[in-house]
Amino acid sequence: MITGQMKITDIVEKYPQSVEVFLKHGLHCFGCMASRFENLEQGARAHGIDVAKLLEDLNKVVEQDYGLVRKV
Repeated sequence: MITGQMKITDIVEKYPQSVEVFLKHGLHCFGCMASRFENLEQGARAHGIDVAKLLEDLNKVVEQDYGLVRKV
């Protein structure tokens, strides 16, 4: 499960399919130097992106591709 505290580059490295979700939300930070230091929440907030919606969409993609089940 992807969380807001994870580094953007770590997410992209572990889940390459996440790039499409980042682009859809207008977050192009995965190629930026700051993405190595900023976590997802920091990067999204800096660009005015809805963190909760971004996390929801990222986790949907991961769940679909890996057959993971999110614990509630």
